[in-house]
Amino acid sequence: MSRDMKVPGPDHPITIQPNPKRVRVTFGGRVVADTRRALTLREADYAPVEYIPRADIDMALFESTAHATHCPYKGAASYFTLKVDGRVSENAAWSYEAPYPAVGEIKEHLAFYPRRVEGIEEGE
Repeated sequence: MSRDMKVPGPDHPITIQPNPKRVRVTFGGRVVADTRRALTLREADYAPVEYIPRADIDMALFESTAHATHCPYKGAASYFTLKVDGRVSENAAWSYEAPYPAVGEIKEHLAFYPRRVEGIEEGE
């Protein structure tokens, strides 16, 4: 797998914008993330992804895993398993610890797989 950095452009656009709405993530009947500071990342033809600041996440519920992936546009992704009251969701969230400069704003943020949590809701 190539580890070369690619820069977003017309053939593969990436935009990052503050989400003006409140974003809440739930799992196991509990709110695990609650923020008004989410960043919405839109990449090419993929569905938009909400990146939530770690400060607005109950990080005590997450454990780092050995799973890792690489995106040529964003960098190396590390993953986290979510554990709430005996329920476990493996690799439910990911983070770019040292994202490439073009997406540097997502540093210290986590994103969630919608199918690995109960809900990712926007409101208010």
